[in-house]
Amino acid sequence: MTKVFSDAGSALNGLLFEGMSIAAGGFGLCGIPELLIGAIRDAGTTGLTIASNNCGVDDFGLGVLLKTKQIKKMISSYVGENAEFMRQYLSGELELEFNPQGTLAERMRAGGAGIAGFYTKTGVGTLVAEGKEHKIFNGESYVLETAIIADLSIVNAWKADTSGNLVFRKTARNFNPPAATCGRVCVAEVEEIVSAGSLDPDQIHLPGIYVQRLIQGAHEKRIEQRTTRAAA
Repeated sequence: MTKVFSDAGSALNGLLFEGMSIAAGGFGLCGIPELLIGAIRDAGTTGLTIASNNCGVDDFGLGVLLKTKQIKKMISSYVGENAEFMRQYLSGELELEFNPQGTLAERMRAGGAGIAGFYTKTGVGTLVAEGKEHKIFNGESYVLETAIIADLSIVNAWKADTSGNLVFRKTARNFNPPAATCGRVCVAEVEEIVSAGSLDPDQIHLPGIYVQRLIQGAHEKRIEQRTTRAAA
């Protein structure tokens, strides 16, 4: 069966349902699956739990799903660029589970690797560790973190072949590989799709076994904060 779909809406057909969990790749506005996010918005699916580094900005990225109040809970590391996120959280409209950034990435990776949980020193003695199991290793306290296994993964890559093998470009790789692996189904949007066998195996960052559906499309690639130097 082909993995290539004509557009984001058709690639998500049959995968969305109320109250589902989604692992979303990207870091701020870098390497985000913006076309798939837009299709989820258009589908109107609500009660979403989304695991992602952050929630984008008010009018772009995952922020568009906040604007339409489709997100019930965020599992994130950083939420500082989104005023609507702050408003919804402080008003009790949005649930938030904070994770240290490395812990969040490892929870996704563990979910994709079949590892139920792991112990880490990160967060011990802070609010992050409250209510979680602790264990002593070599005289040091560690906290148990459980794996993330999502109903759906949505990711962005630079290039794919028709078998779903993915190549990411530079920092846009970020959270995309672990997010891709921890979903029961993974849909990837890419800038270019090439024929199977045309990618150098040594250049493939994520094997196609993790990817069930693909779309190709143009991306806005918005810059979150542009800093320029005054002209001389």
